[in-house]
Amino acid sequence: MSNTHIAVIVGSLRKDSYNRKLATALARLGPPGFTFQQVEIGDLPLYNQDDDAHQAASVLRLKGEIARANGLLFLTPEYNRSIPGVLKNALDHASRPYGQSAWQGKPAGVIGVSVGAIGTAMAQQHLRNVLAYLDVPTLGQPEAFIQAKDGLFDAAGDIGPDSKKFLQTWMDQFAAWVIRHNA
Repeated sequence: MSNTHIAVIVGSLRKDSYNRKLATALARLGPPGFTFQQVEIGDLPLYNQDDDAHQAASVLRLKGEIARANGLLFLTPEYNRSIPGVLKNALDHASRPYGQSAWQGKPAGVIGVSVGAIGTAMAQQHLRNVLAYLDVPTLGQPEAFIQAKDGLFDAAGDIGPDSKKFLQTWMDQFAAWVIRHNA
C-alpha cells in the first residue's frame, strides 16, 4: 500500500496528555507512505440510543474519519483500572446504530502510557475486550505498557533513546499488521 491512512484515537482530553505526546512521537516512527491523523473525540455528546436515528454532526464526522482509515491506532490512559469514559463514548457512538459500525474489520494497535509502573495494562485489556466485540482485529504482539518517566521523550518530543528501539519495533509490527489486513 503506497498511501496508508491511520486514524489515531487518543483516549485523553488533557492538553498535556502523555498519550497525545506518545501518539505524535509514534507517528514520526511510522513507515513511508503512512499518514496519521488524530481524531477528535472530545466534542461528542454522551451516547444515547434515542439519538441513533439522528446522530450529531460530530458523531457523523467521527464515523466518516474511521470509515476512511486503513487502520486504527488507540492510545489509552488508565483511569481507575479501565479505559476513560470519553474513549468508551467514542467507541459506542461509532458502533451505532446496530449493524452500522464504522469500526468493523479495521486493523488496530493498542498502546498507552501512564505514570504507574504497569503502564496501562488493565486499560489496554479492557479496550481489547471491547474491540473484539466490535470485530476489530487487534495486534496482539508485541504488547507495550509504557511508563511515563524522565527520558521517554526528548526535548523535541520524539521518543528518547532508551525507548526508541522498542517502540520502533512496535510501530514496525503495527504497520505490518495494517498492511496484512488491507491486502
